[in-house]
Amino acid sequence: MALLSVIRRWHFREHLSIRLIARRTGLSRNTIRKYLRSEAVEPLFRTPDRPSKLDPFAERLAAWLRTDARRPRKQKRTARQFHAELVGLGYDGSYRRVAAFVRAWRDDWLRQQQTTGRGVFVPLIFGPGEAFQFDWSEEHAILGGERTKLQVAHLKLCHSRAFLVRAYLLQTHEMLFDAHNHGFRVLGGVPRRGIYDNMRTAVDRIGPSRERQVNARFLAMASHYLFEPEFCNPASGWEKGQVEKNVQDARHRLWQPMPQLASLEALNAWLEQRCLTLWEEIPHGTEPGSIAAVWRQEVGCLMPVRRPFDGFVDETKRVSPTCLVHFDRNRYSVPASFANRPVSLRVYRARIVVVAEGAVVASTSGLSSVRTTGRAGQSMTGATTWP
Repeated sequence: MALLSVIRRWHFREHLSIRLIARRTGLSRNTIRKYLRSEAVEPLFRTPDRPSKLDPFAERLAAWLRTDARRPRKQKRTARQFHAELVGLGYDGSYRRVAAFVRAWRDDWLRQQQTTGRGVFVPLIFGPGEAFQFDWSEEHAILGGERTKLQVAHLKLCHSRAFLVRAYLLQTHEMLFDAHNHGFRVLGGVPRRGIYDNMRTAVDRIGPSRERQVNARFLAMASHYLFEPEFCNPASGWEKGQVEKNVQDARHRLWQPMPQLASLEALNAWLEQRCLTLWEEIPHGTEPGSIAAVWRQEVGCLMPVRRPFDGFVDETKRVSPTCLVHFDRNRYSVPASFANRPVSLRVYRARIVVVAEGAVVASTSGLSSVRTTGRAGQSMTGATTWP
């Protein structure tokens, strides 16, 4: 996944030749051409997690390495010595596996010493088209006469400080993808980097030495838009300080007094227009003119959006004998020919598409959200359109 994203960035954004990309990656030029022509943004296969003979000894080896790191250089043990000691404990795997573990652990430890011990920080000055920052906040609005808790997405360009605020009912993957689609549409393009915290919709797990397991669908979106995602250290909000301040400022500019509109769609239309108005009113601070004036200079450095990301989450479900598919306490009908058979649900922000045998067999539309936010036990039968 990471290599595929890098290949697409090198070719489409940095305009490197196929010959140079092949030389850098070690892949053949035909393989590079196949990846680029298919326009795939994520691999069609999944690499299984294979157990290693070293797994039962990993914690002990990591403890040895931590102890070894505090010793003088001449007293440190080599990977060959670690392998011999593990063999004495019953390890019957290869030396190369132990050497790879030792090398990776020492690289991570050295990286921590260079970044934490010497006080290196994310730069606060960004060039045009260099980066954007993203964050969520929780706000309230009156929708259809009822006070509603909202999850609000904030996307902000780091150079011009142009921003978009968009409201949702939940913080789920399909909401995250929709926020990026609208954000890049309004901002006029995609910067080279995106800066995030360790939100669950982007990072599945943070392992030892702060190694992140990034969500596959999030990486697919980054590969589609050709930007490089970067993640802050845990509990280090100052590393994306611009969008953190935008969350605070938006509470005074947009949410006080509490907005009152008929629906969530009407609220988002009002928020988008209000953000564009604020661009003209707010001075940039470090550059002459308003945010809008600096944005007009930066938009030429952004990569144009060819098409929005197909931002769905895939769920496999089995159709009931009554021709219904159950998802998130809601029920949706499908053609009777698919009863008792597995189907794939593509969950978007406001619609669900049912796919079976490579074709769309049913779909919903006109929903404010496909996920339930009320009490447990509430359910509904979705209005379904059959092709």
